[in-house]
Amino acid sequence: MATIGVLLSGCGVLDGSEIHEATLTLYFLNKAGVKVVCLAPDMTVAAMDHGTKKPMGETRNIRVEAARIARGAVADVAQVKAADLDGLILPGGLGAATNLCDFAVNGAKGTVEPSVAALLSAMHAAQKPIGAICIAPVVVALALGAHHPELTIGNDPATAQGLEGTGARHVVCPVDGIVVDAANRLVSTPAYMLGPGIADIALGIEKLVAAVLDMARAS
Repeated sequence: MATIGVLLSGCGVLDGSEIHEATLTLYFLNKAGVKVVCLAPDMTVAAMDHGTKKPMGETRNIRVEAARIARGAVADVAQVKAADLDGLILPGGLGAATNLCDFAVNGAKGTVEPSVAALLSAMHAAQKPIGAICIAPVVVALALGAHHPELTIGNDPATAQGLEGTGARHVVCPVDGIVVDAANRLVSTPAYMLGPGIADIALGIEKLVAAVLDMARAS
């Protein structure tokens, strides 16, 4: 049985993982009958009120918040090794671009949270597949830009330009599609970078999960 990691960045689109994208990922993995390990960095960030879309004036732990989605224990990404996983998927949400890395602030000059960068690099070196949803491909681009990965964030010109500034190549893709970089064993889909709703993004996420599992099983 394959073991797939789902790397979460908190809970909620404005300061963590996009919940629809994370839940659909977990659903399709569960439906496929694989073992899922949820993981997140053990770090504290500012929390957002998702009703007013304003800062709440408090901080929350990413790993603790991610447990709301996982419905239980979430592993510390710093303690997870590539050898523990057959594949890894990163749901989107602004937390991917602010917590897992700082692309939202620094664009192509940004850096990836060290424990996340280490796991992505180790997965790539071991030729294990990585899936990235919505804005999460920017994390992969920052971590693996030297390998010139092919990725998608949909069709937003500014974000695509930033992604390509890392060394990656952006591929325009519809919400129900995926981009597969076979050489780097990467799969990406736009999801809520395009939307407009949960039924629409489910189409691409289902294909992404299937492609990651096909790669994992072929390893």
